Amino acid sequence: MTKLLITGLLVGIIAGLVGALCGVGGGIIMVPAFVMALGMGQKTAVATSLAVVVVSGLSGTVNNAVNSDLIQWKVVAVTALGAAVASWFGADLMRSLSNPQLQKGFAVLMIAVGVRMLLMKG
Repeated sequence: MTKLLITGLLVGIIAGLVGALCGVGGGIIMVPAFVMALGMGQKTAVATSLAVVVVSGLSGTVNNAVNSDLIQWKVVAVTALGAAVASWFGADLMRSLSNPQLQKGFAVLMIAVGVRMLLMKG
């Protein structure tokens, strides 16, 4: 239980903070599309992506909860706690950054993750 608690909280904190700064889930698709295709500012695109993910996540969660036993609810509870707290403060941080700063940070994160994935074995 200690490993679950520590891991869940850490993952939640990181996911919440990154999600609040970059957009969650479909952020890798939605945020760039909102910025490039709809001309939104980076902050508006991130905030809009977060709102879409609420609905999208709820839909997928209900489907998985009804049709399978894939969801580990203890992990959800612990991770969601860390994510919710970090997201709250991350949203404040996001609003304090300029659109160009946020856009550059998002781009650096995507490049770093992409390079990491390319270098992974298997």
